[in-house]
Amino acid sequence: MRTLALLACVAVGALRAQSRPAPAAPAPPAGPIGQWTPVPQLPGMGRLVDTAATAARRRALLQRIGHGTVVIPAAHERDVEKDYIQDNDFRQNNTFFYFTELETQDAWLLLTARGPDSLETVLFLPPRAPAQERWTGLRLGPDSVAVRLSGIPTILPTDSLERRLRATRLGLRGPVYVPLDVTTRDERRVIDLVFGGQDVRNLRQLADSMREVKDADELLRLRKAIDISVAGHLAAMQAAHPGMYEYEIEAILEAAFRRNGADRVGYPSIVGSGPNSTTLHYDVNRRQTGDGDLVVVDAAAEWGQYTADVTRTWPVNGKFTARQKAVYDLVLATQQAAFDSLRPGLTMRELDGIARAYMREHSGKLCGDQTCDAYFIHGLGHPIGMDVHDVGVAGRAKLEPGMVITLEPGIYLPQENLGVRIEDDVLVTATGGEWLSAGAPRTTADIERLMQAGRTALR
Repeated sequence: MRTLALLACVAVGALRAQSRPAPAAPAPPAGPIGQWTPVPQLPGMGRLVDTAATAARRRALLQRIGHGTVVIPAAHERDVEKDYIQDNDFRQNNTFFYFTELETQDAWLLLTARGPDSLETVLFLPPRAPAQERWTGLRLGPDSVAVRLSGIPTILPTDSLERRLRATRLGLRGPVYVPLDVTTRDERRVIDLVFGGQDVRNLRQLADSMREVKDADELLRLRKAIDISVAGHLAAMQAAHPGMYEYEIEAILEAAFRRNGADRVGYPSIVGSGPNSTTLHYDVNRRQTGDGDLVVVDAAAEWGQYTADVTRTWPVNGKFTARQKAVYDLVLATQQAAFDSLRPGLTMRELDGIARAYMREHSGKLCGDQTCDAYFIHGLGHPIGMDVHDVGVAGRAKLEPGMVITLEPGIYLPQENLGVRIEDDVLVTATGGEWLSAGAPRTTADIERLMQAGRTALR
């Protein structure tokens, strides 16, 4: 197990490569990639709030709404008796988290904008319940500890929300903004506002548009999640051999995520071998691999409520056949063509067109009578952030520096049980792009070298 832990960390330092990944692997880090010092008083993961970042986000929202009131509920604990919980029984609502970075439950955030330079922020927290905390652990309460840790100077008990909201609305012009989505449709206070005859508007469009371009704190979290994800892919590649079940590969992958500090998986892990490599969202992971199979592994970790999205395709026996290599190399070259064309001002639709044109022009007879782009059956990529398919960057929206997207071309040939997808996370910069997941090898030669090293180390 110690050998696997060491192997899982190899090459993670290469993640800052700006163009083609460097082949040399740096020394492994000293400890888990996602290691931090938890704060016992903070519920959830106990991760410190970047109070400067959250305050800046709240100020930016103020500038957008001018005058009005914003009411945002936190998420509630999931019910282990009714829900099929696969990780933690609580994950914070993304909109609440964006403006607070708190993982506390049943809270409310009230923002009052009385002009471009006047923002009042009030956080409402449930009172502490020591007997209940014997079961749940310490909770954040409406006291000076919460003020210090949240960076919000006014914190009140939740039972005072109605009174404070009514007082706030007296004499204040402007609409009420609340997030209207599946996470808030059962919130009694939200329903009352919507049907209360006031000018109520959906906050999600505003909040989501702010999340498109990541700030420094968001990028730090994404880099951690991506580095951890890369470590899992490395561990899976180096431990693989014919005869393993897909779920065994999944176990190695996700163990490396957890060992490196992941909060949870970003989405259900896809480990598709042989015929399953051609099914895009296959996640049953029950087939036994055979000698000669390609394995598509689409899996990533979440850290600090931000998730990566990384896919690698590799031969379970550690050696690509000539046919597999030819298909793989076309997918890889297509991804590189898209990356080389990436620049601010381009749209995802235009980038997708560039990738498909490249694949079509370089197909030859590789995919038979049709060009290979006919077997590239999904979009080139999407944004990532707090959701694996994150907000914004629609097909016609222009890319901006600070956006983080995936580039994931693929070719799927069901008649040959041959599927190839390569997916990397890329930061849009002022001059082009930065590979964020480059620590996971992309070329066939580098993949074979890594897998051979794993076999040698495990003998």
